[in-house]
Amino acid sequence: MLAGLGRLIHRRRWTCLVLILLCTVLAGGWGLGVFGKFKQGGFEDPDASSTTVAKLGATYFGSTNPDVLVLYRSPTMTVDDPRYQAAVVTTVARLPKGQVAELFSYWSLDARDAAPFTSHDRRSTFVSLKLAGKDDVAKTANYHLIKDRLAAPGLETRLGGAYPLGIEFGEQVVADIVRAELITAVPLLVLLVALFGALTASVLPMVVALFSIVGGLAVLHLVTYVTDVTAFALEVVTMMGVGLAIDYSLFVVSRFREELRRGMAARGIDPGKPWKAERGRAARRAARRAHREALQPAQRDAVVTTMLTAGRTIMVSGVTVSAALGGLLLFPQMFLRTIGLAGIATVMVAVFGATVLLPTMLVLLGPRVEFGRMPWRRPTSRRARRDPDSGFWFRLGQSVMRHPLPYFAVVLVILGVMFGPFLNVQFGSVDARVLPEGSPTRQVVETVKREFPNGSAEPIDIVLTGQLVPRDWRPARRGDNIPPHLEDYRGDLARLPGVVEAKFTGYSASYGGVRVSVTHRYEPMSRQAQDLVQTIRGKPVDESGIPMRIDVGGSTAAQMDLMDSLLRTLPKMALFVGVTTFVLLFMFFGSVVLPLKAIVMNVLSIGASFGAIVWGFQYGHLAGLLDFTPTGGVEATSMILILAVVFGLSMDYEVFLLSRIREEWDRSHDNRLAVARGMQHTGGIITSAALLFLVVIAAFSMAGITVVKLIGVGMFVAVVVDAALVRSLLVPATMRFMGGANWWLPRPLAGLHARMDLRERGEVPAGEPVAAPPAVAPPLPAEQPYPYALHWEPTPETDGRITRESGPEVAAAPLPPPDPGPDHPPTWADPVPPPPPAAPPGPWRPWANGQPQPQPTSTSRTRREIVPNPDGSGWRWRTVEENDVN
Repeated sequence: MLAGLGRLIHRRRWTCLVLILLCTVLAGGWGLGVFGKFKQGGFEDPDASSTTVAKLGATYFGSTNPDVLVLYRSPTMTVDDPRYQAAVVTTVARLPKGQVAELFSYWSLDARDAAPFTSHDRRSTFVSLKLAGKDDVAKTANYHLIKDRLAAPGLETRLGGAYPLGIEFGEQVVADIVRAELITAVPLLVLLVALFGALTASVLPMVVALFSIVGGLAVLHLVTYVTDVTAFALEVVTMMGVGLAIDYSLFVVSRFREELRRGMAARGIDPGKPWKAERGRAARRAARRAHREALQPAQRDAVVTTMLTAGRTIMVSGVTVSAALGGLLLFPQMFLRTIGLAGIATVMVAVFGATVLLPTMLVLLGPRVEFGRMPWRRPTSRRARRDPDSGFWFRLGQSVMRHPLPYFAVVLVILGVMFGPFLNVQFGSVDARVLPEGSPTRQVVETVKREFPNGSAEPIDIVLTGQLVPRDWRPARRGDNIPPHLEDYRGDLARLPGVVEAKFTGYSASYGGVRVSVTHRYEPMSRQAQDLVQTIRGKPVDESGIPMRIDVGGSTAAQMDLMDSLLRTLPKMALFVGVTTFVLLFMFFGSVVLPLKAIVMNVLSIGASFGAIVWGFQYGHLAGLLDFTPTGGVEATSMILILAVVFGLSMDYEVFLLSRIREEWDRSHDNRLAVARGMQHTGGIITSAALLFLVVIAAFSMAGITVVKLIGVGMFVAVVVDAALVRSLLVPATMRFMGGANWWLPRPLAGLHARMDLRERGEVPAGEPVAAPPAVAPPLPAEQPYPYALHWEPTPETDGRITRESGPEVAAAPLPPPDPGPDHPPTWADPVPPPPPAAPPGPWRPWANGQPQPQPTSTSRTRREIVPNPDGSGWRWRTVEENDVN
């Protein structure tokens, strides 16, 4: 399928490019509509008791969190001044009734209920507004209609509340994205030029990144018609769209350049511009046409091989990352579900861009992908002529292979130290402090908490429904006889330890429920407040056995319900992601051990990032550097998000590394050499991809919203740990420990894997001619004693080339010219004994090509070898009888 896709892209490259450009333009116009569809909140469990209380309060009782809170202040007057009263009352009285459902002010309530509406110095007051409208869209529109009419003459006016806070939050998200894109554009391009060594090649990943963002926004807009979408999804689309597009492009462009260079060398095609040497315009035109026609097979083979290798790996990686993000869909929180959908959409668009758009551009460019080549990429440079088996990553791999235990121990100690702070984690909720200190809505919230009575109190709301709530009783009406069982229940609540006051704050005859608000002296997220909620939830209203429902809400109860929901769903997510990842990696690597080891490695990276988050945000060590207000805890849903994203990204790098190691293992069946060569082929690319991704993440770490900073720092640390420690040191060390067991495949699963094998295929399918470069035989590993029998006489198959017997893989290399001295070894010009009638078979391997092989029987054969003459006069042939297998 991938080979066919590569041939189709080569054959219909202009058609593919035009269609993709048309779809991109349409998607860009459609995707812009998503900015007006974001919803607020989304951190609560929709089925929780606290969520029910919040919905009932907004629908029947009046929300304790106003839609709009208008804060007025005078430097000279108090609220008792008639001029102060006239300014406020006249302003709010002119508000259209079609936009405002109800309002409360200091002057509209009796003395007892109005006390919380004035500050301690009586120079400030606030007005609480409930907007008209059936949904958030209508209420947001009404807010925009009245916000410019709330300023009172002679008074300082500031706006807060749920809707101003949500609108500012969305605007801050967009501002953060724009700033991040402006900050990262130039550094990314410079790094790409340095890594690719060519200007044209470095621009291609940026094109794919732009395509991924546009496509991700278009899909996200479609999602808004199915479910609510939080503004955080926009950050995820941008961050993952840029990061994954650049990661995938690095592998595709690098592999295409490698295969194109190899194909041109095999066909003897000059990589330069040979037609310029011709004289005359017609001759140059003909030479250029001939050069272009000669390039077509090389470009076709290059794109097909790229699709079979890097393209296959990218598709598997994309599915693996999507599976990790798919675990977020199991959570009931809108925040996590929409981010999961947005992330999956962005990953799939990035995969499409890297496997369709990018190959199309590469086929169109051909050798011109090297245009603007930097000096270190020229064929005459030392870096370009470097032996691939002598690079830094090859030497590092060999070093880890020789001393795996010290590397393993040091890395585990580092990861353990980094994970330590997470043992003291405290989870908190999202409030106005996630916004910058200069935020107007945050300043309103902090002013009310600091200067107003009960401003810092967050009451516990209890809604009672059932037969014990009378249909004709209203607690707000003076002189009403309060039902005894309800008054007794309220009195019992007021006598609980830590409770300051318990009072009736709402009644609904249509719903048949009553609300009691309990004010306490504890911090909302403290253990005492949580114990109080548990006590209230376990306290019966009446002992008569009449059915009665008690729903407890408020910020403390909401946080408790959130944690319960996350803890219930987290095992399901872990099982889903773990099983899906294991199956995908089993299909790709043909091993049972490697998928399990990959999952464990990713968990270590995640643990290190979690510890860094607690150290930086809960303890506040990064507050000065990143400019945020520490709250003494971390937001729980953000940690779940980091868990899914980091797991997917870490598995992304794992797939890239192990795919190349598997390719080398299939060639040599030498565990040490396969790891070293796999690291040499992918180490630079993985490090480059990680570096580019870190630039993107670093920009988001400087966002104005604390939650976005937290996500950025967690991902930054995880990528650094994964690229610098886990992939470079820990994975090679564990592979050295396990040796050949890395590729263990039980017999019952061998046939299954043969039918679903997703491994990279470096060869071009039949019908696609390509000249394979000569392979160099690796040194014989000590841990695999395969017999090497050298035949130095000519045969029809070798034509004067040295061959070695090492199973199905036969490597060949030309003989060096013979030494003209008297002691030179025999050559094909010397008389030699006749060759044996048949070449001896290779060594027996219990498993070959994923299938079990029958046990061989021992036989005898002859082997000819070259030995020195006893008198030291030269060399001679010697025939030796030895036991072998057949």
